[in-house]
Amino acid sequence: MADTVLYEVSDGLATITLNRPEAMNALNIETKVALRDAVRSAAADEAVRAVLLTAAGDRAFCVGQDLKEHIGLLAADRETGSGETMSTVREHYNPIVRALADARKPVVAAVNGVAAGAGFGFALAADYRIVADTAAFNTSFAGVALTADSGISWTLPRVVGPGRATDLLLFPRSIKAQEAYELGIANRVVPAADLRAEAEKVARTLAEGPTVAYAALKESVAFGLTHSLDETLEKEDELQSRAGSSEDHAIAVRAFVNKETPNYSGR
Repeated sequence: MADTVLYEVSDGLATITLNRPEAMNALNIETKVALRDAVRSAAADEAVRAVLLTAAGDRAFCVGQDLKEHIGLLAADRETGSGETMSTVREHYNPIVRALADARKPVVAAVNGVAAGAGFGFALAADYRIVADTAAFNTSFAGVALTADSGISWTLPRVVGPGRATDLLLFPRSIKAQEAYELGIANRVVPAADLRAEAEKVARTLAEGPTVAYAALKESVAFGLTHSLDETLEKEDELQSRAGSSEDHAIAVRAFVNKETPNYSGR
């Protein structure tokens, strides 16, 4: 895996770190491929029970597409007429977002700085966002004459509502950490110096939790957003049967009765 993305698994937690701090963790092709592969690996690995997505440096989580590389690719497209540059949405951004959102385990994003464009989209695809008090978000797309990608036209309206999402997309601006918290974009805002420790604490707590139940909760919420009450009740019945037959449920019930702390297996 390229060193533009670092990947480490420890005690059930996969930590994925964007590692181009000198470029504000902008997404060149090498980084996009490495990030896609890392997220897919974490999602598929049964030994991984939670994922922490973060970034190196203190200036940026990810500012989206590497525009310096992008300019050269667009010029090559004009010469060949291929139009291949924008295939990055299909080949890279979409698989990354799907892997984050569909992972059958919790995903925590530790947003250490600016999250713009696809970087904003990746953060929104996580289940829980811990944000440094110095961080900020920006949709950015309209500012470079592009439309939304990285799932942000689906995730952002569900977090802030369609009216506010349209405003933020049409008129990109910096959304500071406190406003992000008030809008529901950030689940928790912490001092920048404490971000990594706090994010790891949350992610490790989730990695030690009832993984089957967490997966069912993710699926249930996603389903309920786009289905009727009756359909959602049926889905809850299906998912509760799955969670109820898990090893973790039996562990939790025994621990509760015996007034003990459960030691979950993740199964």
